[in-house]
Amino acid sequence: MTGENAGDKPRRVLLKLSGEAFGGGKVGIDTHVVRRIASEIVPAVNKGVQVAIVVGGGNFFRGAELQQAGIDRSRGDYMGMLGTVMNCLALQDFLEQEGQATRVQTAITMGQVAEPYIPLKAIRHLEKGRVVIFGAGAGMPYFSTDTVSIQRSLEIHCDEVLMGKNGVDGVYTADPRKDENAKRFETLSYNRALVDNLAVMDASALSMARDNRKRIRVFGLEGEGNVTRALVGDEIGTLVSTAESRVAD
Repeated sequence: MTGENAGDKPRRVLLKLSGEAFGGGKVGIDTHVVRRIASEIVPAVNKGVQVAIVVGGGNFFRGAELQQAGIDRSRGDYMGMLGTVMNCLALQDFLEQEGQATRVQTAITMGQVAEPYIPLKAIRHLEKGRVVIFGAGAGMPYFSTDTVSIQRSLEIHCDEVLMGKNGVDGVYTADPRKDENAKRFETLSYNRALVDNLAVMDASALSMARDNRKRIRVFGLEGEGNVTRALVGDEIGTLVSTAESRVAD
């Protein structure tokens, strides 16, 4: 990235994928879903987009839910972090089946399956055309993978964070599954998202994005080709930024 003008820099994005997406709404991994997502990441990389990914682990464990079942919250969060690594390895496998070089970096050291998280090394992998998948969350309890996605994007200098959602194609004024009058935002301000408690990401992650003016694009995972479109910069879904909120026509 040295010596380049801003206009010459390749697009670098962080894609946040939920564990629920990997599980297809169930416990475990839906290989058909993960294979499709992998197949839609590769065309964007082939066009020169540098892709980093944060994967959740909700298809295996959620620390807060385990706490309600009687497990210590910290221990439950660590279980959730291990679940994210399983998802990372599944996505890595499908990406490499597509011929895409991929590296997994984890916040918890596990040398036999992944590299440790080192920001400069991650940037170097991206510059060489490799996809980098970040696992094990922040390596600490009480931090969501939403927060990690913003933190990682800041540390490796991504242009945008892309939030792939299940069952919805953006951020709406209300839950579109319950309110037929709900309208999709084309653009949404950080403050409106926080004040109205709209389902973008958790409040601490959204506050971090606002404080650092990190753009977030929320889009639907289900539409065929949507992952590729979001990665290459198509204006789909909802853009969360400093811009004024505007509902789509």
